[in-house]
Amino acid sequence: MAIPLRLLLIEDSEDDALLVTHELQRHGYELVYERVESYAATNDALDRSGWDLIISDYSMPQFSGLAALALVQAKGLDVPFILMSGTIGEEIAVEAMKAGAHDYIMKNSMTRLPQAIDRELREAKMRQDRRQAQEIIDYMAYHDPLTALPNRALLHEQLQQAIKLAQREHKTVALLLLDLDRFKEINDTLGHARGDAVLQQVGHRLKEALRESDMVARLGGDEFAIMLPLSSPDHAHIVARKVLSALEAPFIMEKLPIMVEASIGIALHPDHGDTVEELIQRSDIAMYIAKRHKSGFVLYEPALDQHSPRHLTLMAELRQAIDQRQLRLYYQPKVDLKTGRMTGVEGLLRWQHAEHGFIPPDQFIAPAEQTGLIFPLTRFVLEEATQQCRAWRQGGLNICTSINLSARNLQDPTLPRQVAELVAARGLEPCGLELELTESAIMMNPARALEVLTQLHEMGVLLTIDDFGIGYSSLAYLQRLPISTIKIDKSFVLNMVSNDNDRVIVRSTIDLGHNLGLKVVAEGVENQVIWEELIAFDCDLAQGYYISRPMPAADLPAWLSQSPWGAGLPAAS
Repeated sequence: MAIPLRLLLIEDSEDDALLVTHELQRHGYELVYERVESYAATNDALDRSGWDLIISDYSMPQFSGLAALALVQAKGLDVPFILMSGTIGEEIAVEAMKAGAHDYIMKNSMTRLPQAIDRELREAKMRQDRRQAQEIIDYMAYHDPLTALPNRALLHEQLQQAIKLAQREHKTVALLLLDLDRFKEINDTLGHARGDAVLQQVGHRLKEALRESDMVARLGGDEFAIMLPLSSPDHAHIVARKVLSALEAPFIMEKLPIMVEASIGIALHPDHGDTVEELIQRSDIAMYIAKRHKSGFVLYEPALDQHSPRHLTLMAELRQAIDQRQLRLYYQPKVDLKTGRMTGVEGLLRWQHAEHGFIPPDQFIAPAEQTGLIFPLTRFVLEEATQQCRAWRQGGLNICTSINLSARNLQDPTLPRQVAELVAARGLEPCGLELELTESAIMMNPARALEVLTQLHEMGVLLTIDDFGIGYSSLAYLQRLPISTIKIDKSFVLNMVSNDNDRVIVRSTIDLGHNLGLKVVAEGVENQVIWEELIAFDCDLAQGYYISRPMPAADLPAWLSQSPWGAGLPAAS
């Protein structure tokens, strides 16, 4: 059975072209091909059709094989490219392969051509399959499988970018949190399958009601979020009314009309918060007030905080979760960019609620700060992290474990004593523990923060400024702090390859840190391109999904044994 093959032949000799096509047809290929011999003709051919294979003569009067290869690469095409020549020497062949050619063929040895083509087509198919698989994985990581809408993770990233842009342009970003009223009744009465179908239709109507620049996401269950970049309070109100209107018409399920109502909470940047976590929390509070008063939508205001039933319930359950040790720390490795080896981990808090499932940290840490639960929560994290650090060190794994402190922790004069007692009780060196804190947390009460941090530093505990670059502290003040490391905020690192401004910020921050005698960590390292850019910028440490997602402590031994970044390190026990 003939094998279809779309071939672009870059060749000035008709006779040589006939030799190529004859050999391929004899080998069983059914050819659709075009012969070109100039830059312009090659450029047009590459734009017109999708080719399975490109064969190019090395040297032609009007063109060259290497120039054709450069043109293919400039267009970002992943097509097997084979050079062909009657006089090619070893040095030229090596040059061609270094330039990116997949193979080279001598015209007097045409019998090798079909085998070379078979191999390159197989490898091209494997590359395509890997790309498609990665695209599916990436899509699933950022989209809700039921509605195909963006999920919480993608909303978080996009909202973070919108806040950053709004800060530069002095504009407003609006977040609308939407929850369907009495949706449980639909599931209980009609079944979860029909409930899921209703959610799909809700998602479709929300998209239809919004502009292309707006974003709608499904956060889970019957909860949706809408982000309005560069918005205004009046515009947010108009959109909320438009969304509620879009849901007024009955949803038809198997000829049965179903009425769906919703409640919407609105929070604005900068009026109600400067971070993603603050906007989500405050729109959530406003949404529950709208639900309680059946008012359709409510704009957040600080006076609403104490009236949120979810806030009160969640905090009661959090206290119980702390007391009953229901929370867990997941650990994300940090890797030295110079040695390529893991040197430490960051402990990240996770709450798997028995009824509500996974609850993101942004939904309980900020409320914990408001209620004072942040103190027993921090104590829990310190106990877990130091206990795990001791277990690793007893197993021969000598790494630094870092955890995050909140703004209120820095106002607690007993914190240094607590840390000292725990470090001593675990038999640890203080330098095995690293505490990360944000610029904004320090600036809430700089004098008190400096006093607490100085005590921790004198004990030997390492201190890091987290999310560096998005705070408001002055360099003069930062120089007074006893810190050893700064961590570049991932909002800059994620886009540094495609955004020149972010690239400059990353490079400048690395230079700044080194000039101040500090180590620099880049978080948000998502791919090899970012990794290699950071190495070129002389960054010290990297952290992100390219290395590893956060994992339970029990999974670290397997990761160390299988990962190139764990080479030479003992498997943690």
